[in-house]
Amino acid sequence: MLNRLTDSLNFQSQALSLRSERQRLLASNIANADTPGYQAREMDFASALKEATAGTAIPGAMAATQAGHMSPAAGARSDAQKEYALSSQTSLDSNTVDMDRERASFADNSVKYEATLRFLSGQIKTTLDAMKSPNAS
Repeated sequence: MLNRLTDSLNFQSQALSLRSERQRLLASNIANADTPGYQAREMDFASALKEATAGTAIPGAMAATQAGHMSPAAGARSDAQKEYALSSQTSLDSNTVDMDRERASFADNSVKYEATLRFLSGQIKTTLDAMKSPNAS
């Protein structure tokens, strides 16, 4: 029971940390929208989360019980976190920031960050409530 709880909290904290890092990348892209030659960066969140939680059991995931079973991290690249974002249009100054894409990604990531934070807070609150003594009034 304790292992399931800590695995779940570890998974959520890793997700929160990666969401924060992605938000920083997107903010940097937006801040450099007018910088000549700036190459926008992006994060493959799913691959980064797989890599970050490689030693941690993912809540609800099935474990490989035999050597022939496929590993969930199969094919994951070692440096999957940061990539150059593809340019949607060419520019004279070689800047690849697409403000529409960056704003949409920033808003989407903000919502997912908040959802992860609320889920983590809910888990902690539930755990603390469960640990309270029934006689404490």
